[in-house]
Order: sequence, then C-alpha cells, then structure tokens
Amino acid sequence: MTDTSAPADQVFLRRHNLAMVLRDLRDHGPRSRARIAADTGLNKATVSSLVAELAELGLVRDGDVERGGGVGRPGQTVEIDGRICGLGAEVNVDYVAVLVLDLRGEQVSYVRTPLDVPRLGVEKTLDELAAAIAAAVDDSAAKGHDVAGITVGIPGMVETAPGVLRHAPNIGWREVRIADELAARLAGPGATIRVDNDANLSALAEYAMGSSAGTGDLVYVTGETGVGGGVISDGVLLRGTEGYGGEIGHMPIGDPAHRCGCGKLGCWEASVGLAALLREVADKDDPVTDPSVDLEVRLAEIRRRASLGDGRTLRGIEAVGTALGLGAAILVNLFNPRVIVLGGYFAALGEFFLPAMETELDERVVAPARGGCRIELSALGFTAACRGGAHVALEAVFTDPATVGAAAAPSIPTPLPGGMA
Repeated sequence: MTDTSAPADQVFLRRHNLAMVLRDLRDHGPRSRARIAADTGLNKATVSSLVAELAELGLVRDGDVERGGGVGRPGQTVEIDGRICGLGAEVNVDYVAVLVLDLRGEQVSYVRTPLDVPRLGVEKTLDELAAAIAAAVDDSAAKGHDVAGITVGIPGMVETAPGVLRHAPNIGWREVRIADELAARLAGPGATIRVDNDANLSALAEYAMGSSAGTGDLVYVTGETGVGGGVISDGVLLRGTEGYGGEIGHMPIGDPAHRCGCGKLGCWEASVGLAALLREVADKDDPVTDPSVDLEVRLAEIRRRASLGDGRTLRGIEAVGTALGLGAAILVNLFNPRVIVLGGYFAALGEFFLPAMETELDERVVAPARGGCRIELSALGFTAACRGGAHVALEAVFTDPATVGAAAAPSIPTPLPGGMA
C-alpha cells in the first residue's frame, strides 16, 4: 500500500511554519532573517525560503537594515506588508458600519450609515450592508489593498459555523442565513464571510487592541438599544454550549414595569439600555429621542445637558448608573474579571455613570476590593464590533497564511485569537 500521508504532513508543516514566522513579525516587529531563525528555532535556510513564500503572498516585504545588537554584518529586516486586510461589519438597530484594518492593524477605512434596521427589514438591510461592504472592498483596492476576510457582527444569538442568526429581538430578525445571503449579494467566490455576536467581537477587539489589551480576564459590556456582553476568561472567549453565552442584557434584574425588546418584563436591558436612558432624561418629542439623528450627536447633547447641571438629565443618568452597577456586581461575583470595559453609550457617558455604578459595586461585590476588578471606558467607541470583526478576519491569515493564496492543500483549523473557540 502506498503511504500518501507524508506529502500532506509536509504541506501541513510548511503552512505551520509560515504562520510561525508571520506571527513572530506581528508580535516582535521587523526582524532580520537571522533573528527570525533565533526566535522560531528554524534554520536560516528554511526561514529564507518561508520569507520568500510570504512575500509572494503579499504578506511581508523587506524593511530597513537592522541596526545594533548583532554580531557581524547587519542584515536587512523583514516586516509585515499592509496590503492584505480584514473587513469588519456591523448591523445594529439604527446603523450599519464597515471598517477595514490592514495586516499591521492600521485602519484603512471606516463608514457608518444611519439606518432604521427594524423598519427596513432583513432583505433591504442586507442589500445596504452588502453595498457598504462592496464599496469598502473597492475603496481598499483603489488604495492598493486586498480584503482577505469579512466578519459581520449582529446584535443577537448567532451560530458562528454556518453564519446563521437565530434571533435578534431588537432588530426583529429570526433564522437568517447571514453569510449565505451576503455571499449571494456580493456575487460569487471571494473573501470568507464569518458571522458572530457583536458583543463577542467587541470583547475580542478590547482584548486584542483596546486600552486593556492582553488582559486575560475581561468582561465587555456594551449599551446601545440592546445590552450585550462578551466574557474573556484566561484569554478565552466564553461562548457556552451552543454559542449563545453573553446575553447579559436579559438577566431578570430590571424594572418589572418595563418590557424588554425580547418581549419579557424586567430584563436588565429594560433598565440600562438606551431606551431606558432616553425615557429617564427626555420627553418623546425631544430631539435626543429621534432615531434618525446620529446616536453620537444625541449623546453629545445629553453630555452637554449633564455638564450644565440639568436636574432631569443628572437624575436619569444616576438611576441608570445604579442599575448598571447592580448588573456589573453580578458579573464581578460570577467571573472575577480583572477589568470590566464599558462600551457603546455606556462609554460615551461613562464619567457620569461611574459614581453611582461604583457605589453599587462597592456595596454588592462580595470579594474584598471588588476582587481586584477595575472599571474602564472603552476607547474604541462605536467601532469596537467592527474592529473585532476585522481582527478575526486577519487572525485567520496569521493562523494559516497560505489561505491568502487559496492553495489547494490540507487546511489548518482556524481558531479565534488566543485559542478562542
């Protein structure tokens, strides 16, 4: 019998080594081939061959001459080429957004389009999203970039492997094959399309590039129309048995007089979501309640009123901040994170929420000094989910660089960053 496993094993090993070299450049910056060999334990001839292949794929290029720290003649460095990009997209209640990052983590473009998603419905919203993605791909190409992967964030329960949204109550969608629908609209084979929960992607963005990047125990809490969360424990994103973990907005600790977007009474989201804030600080005919006005503009007006000492605004923010602290205390008691990162509108108004929130945390967290947990405001703003999506798309390239060339060879499983699954 002929043994056919050896060639496949060699291809797999080659692709593994390509990934190791590319990740070394990502983690440590430009290096000479000799230093890459020292970092990875590969011999210099193998490194030179791998670098040549990565250069053919458009993933690396020659840099400057290495200065200092070496013995003998300085070597030319190799650096990551920014031509290959990842695209992150987001659908939310009142907008769709698209962001492109290159392989070096630099932003190529970002566009957010105000949109009444519940009113438009699935088909028209996906038409708009596909058009925005196509425009971003074209814009990237015009700037000399190629998009290698697309990840879409949705505010609901997502099965990631087939790219299917099971239920998104705040936008009124059920059983939508997001990946297939977008692939059909984007006309044929191209970049791989992935789909995930928007809060999960935001948590990944915070872990990878936020102010608390690299913190292994992190809880991300985002507030928009809905309230979502992403939990990273020991560097791993917690998804749960069917991948539906993180639906913290539906903890039954909210005001039982108010109905949540999911249809139930008393969800946490009903007390701390954007609708709860607007209900507390403004009348229905107030411009800050108008969904056709960009959310950041409305939040800026609420900030202005709070800064001027408007009584209703401050009382409303304090009520939401207290309710926010109650839910956050439960999360701290459950997960003992090093940091809770507030995103979305929680970050935009964070300085006003924090006093009431921290008072509640101090009273309700069982562990001394909150178990070592601190509260931080996200610096990624409303781009977090898109950034996380672009990062996931790029992580697939770092895991298996050969996918960029669409080589016909045994595939390497593509985990999420840091072993996240």
